[in-house]
Amino acid sequence: MTFLRKNIAAAAILGSLATLTTACAGGSAGPGDTAYVARDVETLYASAKQRLDRGNAPLAAALFDEVERQHPYSPWARRAQLMSAFSYYVARDYTKSIQSAQRFLSIHPGNKDAPYAYYLIALSYYEQISDVTRDQKTTEQALAALQEVERRFPESEYASDARLKIDLVNDHLAGKEMEIGRFYEKSGRWTAAQIRFQNVVDEYQTTSHAPEALYRLTETSLALGIPVEAKKYAAVLGANYPGSEWYEKAFDLVQDHAADTQVAMAQ
Repeated sequence: MTFLRKNIAAAAILGSLATLTTACAGGSAGPGDTAYVARDVETLYASAKQRLDRGNAPLAAALFDEVERQHPYSPWARRAQLMSAFSYYVARDYTKSIQSAQRFLSIHPGNKDAPYAYYLIALSYYEQISDVTRDQKTTEQALAALQEVERRFPESEYASDARLKIDLVNDHLAGKEMEIGRFYEKSGRWTAAQIRFQNVVDEYQTTSHAPEALYRLTETSLALGIPVEAKKYAAVLGANYPGSEWYEKAFDLVQDHAADTQVAMAQ
């Protein structure tokens, strides 16, 4: 994806994994290992961890799933569920990562690692965000999941990262509204365009798209023959973003319109 491919809070992830894996040592996975060979839980878990460390995340996920399948009542099964979710995430199989994390939460809702499970779900949605020309359902799911992390665990390290990502997701959603609004404006559908630009001003006023949205509202108001509204939007733009290029353009646009009106009246 082209949007938001950034550092995904690796420190937070690795910190959580450290608490999950400190009890696991030893065990080796030979070339003939498969996810379906019965073995004791310690060896199976260690084999999965070894595969993950070697970069084979898909096989690691399958082996962690086997820990749970073969030893469902072992304390290792709980760890394996979350490690499976993380392994699927590393493998970019985000659907399975979400499913594994959700299964962990359904069985262990009050576990100390629940915040990380919620965070992993949010990251899995976040990594699937597409550019603004496509449907934004996944973007909205990412926003909801990030907000859930912030709401449930406001003091956690995950909430801190979630807040940063929420700002980026909101900026992305605002970008989508702007993209649709510009399309309507170019098509001469002024009222439809205004609705989209107004959504940005009302719902995403702290994003980077707000100044342009106010300029576009000035522009479309003049196109609709409502100069009073155009001046209002230009004034709001000047009050909040006095040094922006969008204010300068809005000011020039309103001035040009006033001059044209005076010429027309004189004739």
